[in-house]
Amino acid sequence: MKKGIHPEGYRLVAFRDMSNGFTFVTRSTVQSKESVVLEDGKDYPLVKLEISNTSHPFYTGKMKLVDTAGRVDKYMSRYKKHYDKKKNKE
Repeated sequence: MKKGIHPEGYRLVAFRDMSNGFTFVTRSTVQSKESVVLEDGKDYPLVKLEISNTSHPFYTGKMKLVDTAGRVDKYMSRYKKHYDKKKNKE
């Protein structure tokens, strides 16, 4: 490995999947303003994730649509209007 290009200061950080509440701890250099106390009684910096391997459809085998802002519904309603216009012209 090249010297001087990798970060120093790794520490234990808790990552929480917000879609199912799964939390795991690993070493990281990511900064966080929040913290959490886990079952072991220790306080860890907390990083919130939208999706992880415990909720991703590829790993779970379940098709689950993650749409927190309603973007898919907005797109579908917009597309429906254009589709209706095109259908009426025919």
